[in-house]
Amino acid sequence: MANRGPIITKRLAISKANTQMIAVVGVASFVAVFCLVASKAVWSQYQYQARVTDVKTKALTQLQQNITAFNSLSSSYDSFDGQDKNIIGGSRTGTGNNDGSNAQIILDALPPSYDFPALTSSLEKILTNGSFTVSSITGTDDQINQQTNVSSNSPQPVPMPFAFTVTNANYTSVQALMDTLQQSIRPIPVDTIELSGGVNNMTLAATAHTYYQPATSLNITEKVVK
Repeated sequence: MANRGPIITKRLAISKANTQMIAVVGVASFVAVFCLVASKAVWSQYQYQARVTDVKTKALTQLQQNITAFNSLSSSYDSFDGQDKNIIGGSRTGTGNNDGSNAQIILDALPPSYDFPALTSSLEKILTNGSFTVSSITGTDDQINQQTNVSSNSPQPVPMPFAFTVTNANYTSVQALMDTLQQSIRPIPVDTIELSGGVNNMTLAATAHTYYQPATSLNITEKVVK
């Protein structure tokens, strides 16, 4: 019987070599796949960080522009509000009807909130100072509907219609009243006028409107970079 020892030994060596080869190929494949996955993750992270950096750079640029604009606005505001003679010819430090700082005049012209009782009080004062007898001041108090309209990113003037009736009027006093309303700090456009009665004892019924403008809100937002 022939000696089969060398054949068996050779087969064992081949089998062992095949096993080692499979192991090496398996390890190499694992390493290759791991490197691909890791490379993809690193590349995705790099792209994400690049987007974050780009957004941060834009935010920083915008912040720098805002600071410059703020400084310019602050300087302009101080110059505007510090004028001794205000924009309607009154004194900044006086107590007359046309006196007050420019900033206060602007606030009086367009109040930041709806206040119909304050409007009627101001109108009654104007009419009384004109020696009129006030019969009525009417309008719709829309406080409930307007109470949510307190601020906005881009506020717009909101009209406030009203009507009033006065007696003890004549053509001269009516003209003076119209001039007073036109020169009022708060804009009061007159919509309709109806006159009745005698030349020196007229009744004036008018409809008009004024405005208020909600305050400007500043919203600071956050942006998620994906």
